[in-house]
Amino acid sequence: MSEIKTYHGACFCGAVQLKVTGEPEAMGYCHCEDCRHWSAGPVNAFTLWKPEAVEVVQGADTLGSYHRTPASLRQWCRSCGGHVLTDHPGMGLVDVYAAILPDLTFEPALHVHYQESVLRIVDGLPKMRDVPAEMGGTGETLDE
Repeated sequence: MSEIKTYHGACFCGAVQLKVTGEPEAMGYCHCEDCRHWSAGPVNAFTLWKPEAVEVVQGADTLGSYHRTPASLRQWCRSCGGHVLTDHPGMGLVDVYAAILPDLTFEPALHVHYQESVLRIVDGLPKMRDVPAEMGGTGETLDE
């Protein structure tokens, strides 16, 4: 019988701690302008989980949130400003940033919103114009 894996993560100062159980639904890189601005980087590494797999175990009252669009509710620690997760209600998934899950082996499978890329990455992974069709996108791929 295999054990269900559990991974623990925290914001920059540790005030907000969470755990995720099982395996992510997807892992990859997002190149959209919103994620780039939010992460202050040219690309954002994501891990997508079903909401029931994500639990804030400490500091839920410390989480701030920002809802720029109905597609994403971004949450961060109000003590240190560390970004923690983004709820994507339309997709029925929660993005727990790969960087805050140190024990999860990050195995990206694709790039999303590659048409907005400011940093071209040649790694052989599929480059989606937006997102896969099963997530509400066109499913169209682009050249590296």
